[in-house]
Amino acid sequence: MRTFLIASCLTIACASVTNAQTPARTTPAACDALKQLQVAGVNLAVTKTEWFAAGAPMAGGRGAAPAGGRGAAPPAPSKLPAYCRLDAMIDRRAGVKGVSYGIGFALALPEDWNGRFLFQGGGGLNGSVQPPLGASAAGDTPALQRGFAVVSTDTGHQGTGAFDGSFQQDQQANLDFAYAAIGRVAEVAKRIVAQHYGKSPDRSYFAGCSTGGREAMMMTQRYPLHFDGVISGAPAMRTAYSGIGDRWVAATLNEIAPKNAQGQPVTRDALSESDKKVVIDGLLNACDAGDGVKDGMIFNINACKFDPKTLVCKGNKTDGCLSMAQATTLEKAFAGPKDSKGRQVYPGFLFDAGISSTQGIAGLLHGGQLVGGGGAGVGMNVDEAAERATADPSEALSSTARWTNLNTFSGRGGKLIFWHGVSDPWFSALDTADYYERMTKANGGPEQVRNFSRLYMVPGAGHCGGGPSLDTFDALSAVVRWVEQGVAPDSITATGRAFPGRSRPLCAYPLHAQYKGQGNPEDAANFECRP
Repeated sequence: MRTFLIASCLTIACASVTNAQTPARTTPAACDALKQLQVAGVNLAVTKTEWFAAGAPMAGGRGAAPAGGRGAAPPAPSKLPAYCRLDAMIDRRAGVKGVSYGIGFALALPEDWNGRFLFQGGGGLNGSVQPPLGASAAGDTPALQRGFAVVSTDTGHQGTGAFDGSFQQDQQANLDFAYAAIGRVAEVAKRIVAQHYGKSPDRSYFAGCSTGGREAMMMTQRYPLHFDGVISGAPAMRTAYSGIGDRWVAATLNEIAPKNAQGQPVTRDALSESDKKVVIDGLLNACDAGDGVKDGMIFNINACKFDPKTLVCKGNKTDGCLSMAQATTLEKAFAGPKDSKGRQVYPGFLFDAGISSTQGIAGLLHGGQLVGGGGAGVGMNVDEAAERATADPSEALSSTARWTNLNTFSGRGGKLIFWHGVSDPWFSALDTADYYERMTKANGGPEQVRNFSRLYMVPGAGHCGGGPSLDTFDALSAVVRWVEQGVAPDSITATGRAFPGRSRPLCAYPLHAQYKGQGNPEDAANFECRP
């Protein structure tokens, strides 16, 4: 349930995907006329229309940098084309306790439209309309910059922060957040696009990460006719259970953590900075070379067999080794929560180079970061936590972890790309892999599913990016090429700010990038995908 960003280019062809066959145009006058917009059978209220000239600074949103003011640098120009932004609301109403609700959305209509439509997924508990750019998994070129019409939504409520759950007191608002609003906005936005340009979109796409990744899955499950191509990043598909996994790690580390003046455990100090370095160095010594080159990244995930107990001091505890208590606690924390009968309630987490990251959401060696803040206490009653998760009605509404039959979506030619950061501290990459494997089994097996879906693991990456990773890749071009040209992405080339000048192929799961043994090891061309 959270968002950040990501990007890159395909190994099969780094040239940008060609435009759709039938481009169309809009004008400032046509944008202004949208103030009077009506869509038959839809309770729609336009709140604003605005024309942005080519290169105009990107509009702000929650989490965006200030757009100027005394002492602030002027906003930087963008590479966006000229476009019209329409802000509107569907089905405005008074809800429980008189609170005003409605499905807010923003639709960006580029001056030169390429015939494609993209729905931009949300983040956290939504509650705000983010700028409709389509930047998720789009490399350095957002969908709007490419000429897509792009829509974003608050999914039916206004929040005061990323995790304001006050809307959950209202039945319809709950339904809208869980699944109803994205289906409604998709239908209405595509009708507006058709009215405005005089033609319906040639192809429709959805891309999101975290909550947006869950929404992407929802589109393939509940709305299989809406989209031709879908990108689901780090999906927040069962948050009641992932919350148990996150709390389990923190509560387990708290068993050895020092306490503050109030007697509360300081989770991030369960391991000193020196201890954390020992863990990462030991992990890299054990697993880094498994992909053929020692480069600070672990691409051969399946071959990585790291045991923290190999780092235990031979004698007294020193800065260069771990105590037995630290090693066994790490092992227990990363193994994930099990109930009193030994059943895995949520998958464990992989040992990976990004688990000590301090960028964005803290890595798991620091205890992670619980959604909504707060501490985890010491130890955990997993049975009680699992019982609460099972009984959570919101979980039943919004979960995308169980439904695996995608034969309507795939049968009409739909393509689905998953990706997940291996060091994600909020949602275990193993949970996404588990869904992918169950979905594969339910849809005819690996050979059949490879015709419409691929999963890519991103070593070192945290939640929706960041960390010591190559987290810049262009899955959008990959899915467009797959939908429109029938070219399946066996790998996607990734780069990242953490390793300037380096590129690697992200291989379709369960394969990994392996160095060929010759050529520049910083160049993706010298790697191949292997089991």
